[in-house]
Amino acid sequence: MRILLVEDEENIRDAVKLNLEMEGYEVVATGEGKQALKYTREQHFDLLLLDIMLPEVDGYQILEQVRLTNLDVPVIFLTAKDAAADRVAGLKRGADDYITKPFVLEELLLRVNNLIKRTSKNPENTPEVYEFGDNKVNFVTYEAQGNPGTFTLTKKEAMLLKLLVDRRNEVVSRQQILQSVWGYDVYPSTRTIDNFILSFRKYFEKDPKNPEYFLSVRGVGYKFVG
Repeated sequence: MRILLVEDEENIRDAVKLNLEMEGYEVVATGEGKQALKYTREQHFDLLLLDIMLPEVDGYQILEQVRLTNLDVPVIFLTAKDAAADRVAGLKRGADDYITKPFVLEELLLRVNNLIKRTSKNPENTPEVYEFGDNKVNFVTYEAQGNPGTFTLTKKEAMLLKLLVDRRNEVVSRQQILQSVWGYDVYPSTRTIDNFILSFRKYFEKDPKNPEYFLSVRGVGYKFVG
C-alpha cells in the first residue's frame, strides 16, 4: 500500500513517514504542494495525507485537482486548523477524515489503517478467468478469447490488462501504467502503452474505432469499463 504524505513541517513529516513505514506502508513524502500534484498525476496512491496550509498550492487545491480524475482515493487532512468550521469545510471538499495538530501518532496510524481497510480494492476481486462481453481472459495462463478466436497474450499484455481490469471504471494515467507494469527503472515510451491499447481494441472490441471497453481519457490515460 502506497501513501502520499504532504506536510511542510519537516519534523512532523519525518516522524509520520517513519511510523507509517514501520507499519509496512510505502510512503512518498513532500513539503510542497506543486510537487504533490506532480506525484498524484504520475503515480498511484492508496491514501493521501494532506496538510492544508502549504506554500503556493494548499491542501484544498491538491484535493480539488485529485478529485477531477480520482473520486475514490481516500484523503485525510492533517492540519493545525482546528475550528469546527474548518473541519466541516475540509469534509465538504471531499476529505474522508480530518485530524488536527497536535495529534497522537498511534491514533493517526489507527485511522490510516482503518480507512485503507475500508476503502481498498483488493485485486483478488478480479477472478483468474475474467469475462466481459463475448471475451474471456485467463490471467494465469494468459490465454484469451476475442476477435481472433483463442490466442495467447504476452506477459506485458496480461499485466497491463489485469491492471486496467483491477481498476475498472477508474482513469489510470500513462505514468501509473508505466510504474505498475514496467517498474521504476525501465520506462518505455508512452507510445508503447498506446500501441498496447490499440491491440486490446483489436482483440476485444466489436468496433475497434468506437471502443466500449478500452476508453481514452484525453491528456490523462485510459479507462477500462467493465
